[in-house]
Amino acid sequence: MMRDKLLKLLTDSTITLIVVEHKDRLTRFGFNYIEKLLVMQGRRVEVINLAENGKEDLIQDFVSIVTSFCARLYGQRRSKRKTERIIAELQGADEKSDHTSQT
Repeated sequence: MMRDKLLKLLTDSTITLIVVEHKDRLTRFGFNYIEKLLVMQGRRVEVINLAENGKEDLIQDFVSIVTSFCARLYGQRRSKRKTERIIAELQGADEKSDHTSQT
């Protein structure tokens, strides 16, 4: 899943300041890597609403990880059910055509 607007911001070297409300609004993981790379390019990220303490930040990271994995898991289940339904429909269509050709 590519975030086109974020990619545009990161690749446009004329943008020297990126302002975000929370770190996780820019990216769920790897904020520090993006920040360091931008600093190396003479650019920076400014976070308006900093976490009050490290514990809160850690909890937020954990919630983001759990949310991401849950979304992936439920997406896989939905995909599996859809695949099973399509297979059943195809098998039903096959049986109908076999029945029609035998009569």
